[in-house]
Amino acid sequence: MEGIQHKFIQVSDGLKIHVAEIGSGPSVVVFLHGFPEIWYSWRHQMIAVAKAGYRAIAPDYRGYGLSDPPPEPQKASFVDFIKDMVEVLDALSIQKVFLVGKDFGAPLAYYIALLHPNRVSAIATLGLPFLAPKNPLRHNLLPEGFYVYRWKEPGRAEADFGRFDARTVVRYIYILFSKSEIPIASENQEVMDLVEPSTPLPPWITEEEFESSYGDLYEKSGFETALQVPYRTKGDSSSMEDPKIEVPALLIMGEKDYCMKIPGMEDYIRSGEVKVYVPNLEIKYMPEGSHFVQEQFPDEVNQLLLSFLTSQTQS
Repeated sequence: MEGIQHKFIQVSDGLKIHVAEIGSGPSVVVFLHGFPEIWYSWRHQMIAVAKAGYRAIAPDYRGYGLSDPPPEPQKASFVDFIKDMVEVLDALSIQKVFLVGKDFGAPLAYYIALLHPNRVSAIATLGLPFLAPKNPLRHNLLPEGFYVYRWKEPGRAEADFGRFDARTVVRYIYILFSKSEIPIASENQEVMDLVEPSTPLPPWITEEEFESSYGDLYEKSGFETALQVPYRTKGDSSSMEDPKIEVPALLIMGEKDYCMKIPGMEDYIRSGEVKVYVPNLEIKYMPEGSHFVQEQFPDEVNQLLLSFLTSQTQS
């Protein structure tokens, strides 16, 4: 996209991490993508914050997009991703940043703040709140066909995805995750079978955009690392007795995001229990927002993010 520059930064174990960047302001905003996404999912927000005077940076994690894959994807972990992000900041001589994370980029942002508190000024997350070590979500109430259960099972997703090319797999996942219902396969059905082949992409992304970004780059990267992180590895707050996110935080939730229907999620957020762990948290709801709210309603999300960033830079 016009104005966005690309570079590769070598981290300590030799892998090259792809970084997209725009803007030159003194305050830096780092955008952390989810799955099935890459840096491109933040294109609207990057341009908006750059126009507002910030420097915007969006990496692809190791094994995602244009970044190098780890030599053993099945051993990749959140710890690797955290280390990579800190090393990217070091390589760019950036001491402190605002973090914006979506989907599993949200816990990644929170873990960075917990483990490297001097590097983080504030956090905004989309689609997922901070989840306490005693997980408030009641996954046990969901049937075995819940997509997370299926993708945790070694070999299950590989066999399911292997029936299609990578472009089709990422298209189907994108379509599934854009709906308001939790993806749950029946007993004799695979997750990819939940999508009718003729189903169009959501209206907020064109065929050309999708093919030239998600399609091309998942064709390159495949899904080995993506299945490992986030689905087959644990995060890092589970080993912390009483984690507290002390920096100011913003949570943006689409009310039609399927994640809101995961048992325990909505009550955990609306009851304010999440603020036990993130006391300086502001919560904003978008009534029609899906799991891809930053692409679906970019102007509204940009306004929320910029208001939050401005309030922190002026305080």
